[in-house]
Amino acid sequence: MQLKIMPKKKCLSAGRVPLILFLCQMISALEVPLDPKLLEDLVQPPTITQQSPKDYIIDPRENIVIQCEAKGKPPPSFSWTRNGTHFDIDKDPLVTMKPGSGTLIINIMSEGKAETYEGVYQCTARNERGAAISNNIVIRPSRSPLWTKEKLEPMILRNGQPLVLPCRPPIGLPPPIIFWMDNSFQRLPQSERVSQGLNGDLYFSNVLPEDTREDYICYARFNHTQTIQQKQPISVKVISAKSSRERPPTFLTPEGNASNKEELRGNVLSLECIAEGLPTPIIYWIKEDGILPINRTFYRNFKKTLQIIHVSEADSGNYQCIAKNALGAIHHTISVTVKAAPYWIMAPQNLVLSPGEDGTLICRANGNPKPRISWLTNGVPIEIAPDDPSRKIDGDTIIFSNVQERSSAVYQCNASNEYGYLLANAFVNVLAEPPRILTSANTLYQVIANRPALLDCAFFGSPLPTIEWFKGAKGSALHEDIYVLHENGTLEIPVAQKDSTGTYTCVARNKLGMAKNEVHLEIKDPTRIIKQPEYAIVQRGSTVSFECKVKHDQTLVPTVMWLKDNGELPSDERFTFEKEQLVVADVSDDDGGTYTCVANTTLDSVSASAVLSVVAPTPTPAPIYDVPNPPFDLELTNQLDKSVQLSWTPGNDNNSPITKFIIEYEDAMHQAGLWHYQAEVSGTQTTAQLKLSPYVNYSFRVMAVNGIGRSLPSQASEQYLTKAAEPDTNPTAVEGLGSEPDNLVITWKPLNGFESNGPGLQYKVSWRQKDGDDEWTSVFVANVSKYIVSGTPTFVPYLIKVQALNDAGFAPEPAVVMGHSGEDLPMVAPGNVRVNVVNSTLAEVHWDPVPLKSIRGHLQGYRIYYWKAQNSSKRNRRHIEKKILTFQGSKTHGMLPGLEPFSHYTLNVRVVNGKGEGPASPDKVFNTPEGVPSAPSSLKIVNPTLDSLTLEWDPPSHPNGILTEYTLKYQPINSTHELGPLVDLKIPANKTRWTLKNLNVSTRYKFYFYAQTSAGSGSQITEEAVTTVDEAGILPPDVGAGKAMASRQVDIATQGWFIGLMCAVALLILILLIVCFIRRNKGGKYPVKEKEDAHADPEIQPMKEDDGTFGEYSDAEDHKPLKKGSRTPSDRTVKKEDSDDSLVDYGEGVNGQFNEDGSFIGQYSGKKEKEPAEGNESSEAPSPVNAMNSFV
Repeated sequence: MQLKIMPKKKCLSAGRVPLILFLCQMISALEVPLDPKLLEDLVQPPTITQQSPKDYIIDPRENIVIQCEAKGKPPPSFSWTRNGTHFDIDKDPLVTMKPGSGTLIINIMSEGKAETYEGVYQCTARNERGAAISNNIVIRPSRSPLWTKEKLEPMILRNGQPLVLPCRPPIGLPPPIIFWMDNSFQRLPQSERVSQGLNGDLYFSNVLPEDTREDYICYARFNHTQTIQQKQPISVKVISAKSSRERPPTFLTPEGNASNKEELRGNVLSLECIAEGLPTPIIYWIKEDGILPINRTFYRNFKKTLQIIHVSEADSGNYQCIAKNALGAIHHTISVTVKAAPYWIMAPQNLVLSPGEDGTLICRANGNPKPRISWLTNGVPIEIAPDDPSRKIDGDTIIFSNVQERSSAVYQCNASNEYGYLLANAFVNVLAEPPRILTSANTLYQVIANRPALLDCAFFGSPLPTIEWFKGAKGSALHEDIYVLHENGTLEIPVAQKDSTGTYTCVARNKLGMAKNEVHLEIKDPTRIIKQPEYAIVQRGSTVSFECKVKHDQTLVPTVMWLKDNGELPSDERFTFEKEQLVVADVSDDDGGTYTCVANTTLDSVSASAVLSVVAPTPTPAPIYDVPNPPFDLELTNQLDKSVQLSWTPGNDNNSPITKFIIEYEDAMHQAGLWHYQAEVSGTQTTAQLKLSPYVNYSFRVMAVNGIGRSLPSQASEQYLTKAAEPDTNPTAVEGLGSEPDNLVITWKPLNGFESNGPGLQYKVSWRQKDGDDEWTSVFVANVSKYIVSGTPTFVPYLIKVQALNDAGFAPEPAVVMGHSGEDLPMVAPGNVRVNVVNSTLAEVHWDPVPLKSIRGHLQGYRIYYWKAQNSSKRNRRHIEKKILTFQGSKTHGMLPGLEPFSHYTLNVRVVNGKGEGPASPDKVFNTPEGVPSAPSSLKIVNPTLDSLTLEWDPPSHPNGILTEYTLKYQPINSTHELGPLVDLKIPANKTRWTLKNLNVSTRYKFYFYAQTSAGSGSQITEEAVTTVDEAGILPPDVGAGKAMASRQVDIATQGWFIGLMCAVALLILILLIVCFIRRNKGGKYPVKEKEDAHADPEIQPMKEDDGTFGEYSDAEDHKPLKKGSRTPSDRTVKKEDSDDSLVDYGEGVNGQFNEDGSFIGQYSGKKEKEPAEGNESSEAPSPVNAMNSFV
């Protein structure tokens, strides 16, 4: 185990006499090893391991999760601030903290709004060794505001004139992606003449008659909410002129001859020049007094945009874009300045020091402008933190000297400038630990002789221990010219010999104690190949052997393997391994190559190679063995209606007898160019009698097969067209299903051309009711696969048959299949609905089945709608949530789980078939019994006095019944955190306040409080409080957190300095209010503007995230409800889909779809929402929240 716990130098005692080697102790920072057993009892300040990003844009449709994870020993506790003040999560029922973590989960999906939780959050992780803090996490909900409604006049201009179509999208969070399309949702083509600028406008260097259209539409895609909004279409009409006057280029953007651009280090620098002119200008880019970086420069938008990625200060300078056409050229100079948010040069690192040692924390950052460095300790500015005589601040460095255990703390370095900030936590942990050796005891090391041996002695201690090595029981000395001692305690023997075998002892010492560990070293003989394989030249077909004799250490077991050309030997029985030899029998040309013998042990590996060359045994040429030559001279004889005789002449068999002939045919009439298997005959035959089908234009070919393989096909025979005949078979897969209540759709799989047996293929479709006496009704249809019978009764069984026929006659009588006409909605509701309440959360429902005839379709099951009664205020606020459970088949009972105790429920039952639901049964009302209550909503301790405390509380948010009483238990806690006797007190249910008297003075009490119903006791809420020392004293602000005042409080309200301070604060607040009032009057919205926003009617389309095509479309002005699955409801905000599809009502519609090119091929669809729109809030531009650049 390699563990760097010392500086990069070693200190060995001088001289050549025998000595004990030791590690010199250096005054430096320790690194705590990541050894689980070691970390179990080592205290360590908190370290933030995971946190949300500084600028955190959330999805308002989902719960807010603000991450804050930390480690430490003991495990840290967590707290949060919001907008600079303490955030009490216990007072907000929507906010919970993840157990064992500081991560906040804000449940806004059930109730509440994301905007309520907008602000700046900061997490603090604290234990007895210090406090670490997170970055300032700015929470902002994403917004997709509506487009301002405007009336756009048509644009009329002459051929060749320039044109700019403005987009001016609404300001969203994050900013939208802009693109132009037409009414068919096809992207408008762009070129060197027509292109979209960085600001979203569409630029025409010159217009052409084909640019005339009425549907230039600018779209804004808000990826975070997956919505797309569109601008009103712009109409452009280009009037053709006989001749357009050519002109030199002028810039459409940017304006003038020069402009400035500022970008931050590390971002993408985008420079844009778009010019008009006739003919269309070409854009070129250069950098004055420099060259463009080769690997970081990219051209976009037909070279109108220059992009440089990973921009740095070296990229500052003047960039020139040149627009040129046949009539001239112009240029524009863009002066680029690269600024930089702070970035680390050296971030502070954790320090582990022993008492009395020195150390430093260094915090160096750079930026443009130069960042300001400030320090905090345990989250408090170091200027106001408790003084520590062991530390001294020198700008970006904190110097520690003669530290003690009380010097342990977490320090924060903040580097900030106007473009951002960096925050780093680094702890100083002062430990006093005796030495520990982490290497396992009695470890056995085995090393091959004459190779290095490394004996590990991983250790830890504070102060840093010295390491000493001994050999043997009597502690024989180690010489520095033989051994090397590494900084991590490892002892190295550069060249291990047989006499190096033995027991070695590692001893670690510091002023707090000593630890030692023994390891054992064994030296083994190396493995050698004493008889190597030799080079061989053999004739093809002979046998060759390679010898490989190995000598090895007697305590090691070698394995010998053979390789051919550095790969595995071929899987062939000709290769055998006998003792120390590899034998290859019946050698072929492929066996030539390099053969390697590899001998492996657990400690070493050796190898040796030899080359095998294969030569021909004699110059006698070998016979040629090959597939046969193809047959030839094909002839057709005895040509009858359904048979013909084929004859052929075999080709040369190439020294391998022909075993069979394969005959194939081609149907030139129906499947030209496709050959099918016809028959095969023995290799001794040269004729075959072939069976034929009617109305096929046959050609034949023959292939010969021998032991080597199959020949090439012969030339095709002459064609032979057989006579037409009636079909032999009828269509298959005949089915009868209704698509509407009054029709029957008959489908079948038609015959292919080969099966038609003649021209004029048709089908006779016949049907009649199964249970009636009607005659068969028949129609003749062309070569199709479907026929629709209209005017049928609803869901009646029919007998169906489909018969093929052609010009020659009918096929055999077809088989009869049964189908059904179309289904309709059920007519009757289930009756006799009964409810049996099982317990407070479960009920069983029974009902009588409906008559089968009333179902009018295939029975799918029964569906229960049930809902909880709402009070009047809730009914006015939102729709009642109806839950749905479906029971398959003919079941007549079912269980309703997940009910709320002590609630009033209503349900009804409906039958379901393939068409949909039938009418609902009469509503059935039932009540669930009482359950145990939830914990009281809050518990506060107010008005503490010398011997009394007053408790105030709010009832449980979910009483789940009628409260019978409250139970209050409390007990004192002494200075050693021991609990005193427990007092039990019953309080009437109608009370929300209670005063405890005759308590001990200046004593901490712990309270346990819970409510009760007839069903039992609910969850408890706990709180702690302290009785005051003096009745006139002021309760400490952290009375509930466990700290008591040890001395009398002074009434600061009468102090002069306090009165002066309050006056100054009041004056400052008055000035701030005046400034805010002035700024609001300057930048506020007018009522007319708000009304326009409220009645805007943009079209919002949810969009697939990856390719920019539309998923579904909704007309927001018509307030059409969106279909199930749509992510854009009618209130113009994107809501998260319900996880239970059966809990909401659906409107009718079909799914919108798109082609791969993004064109829209769907239709409008809708879905009812559970909650109506609450105003047009998304139409307002978001109020930005500026992140804090530094902590002061």
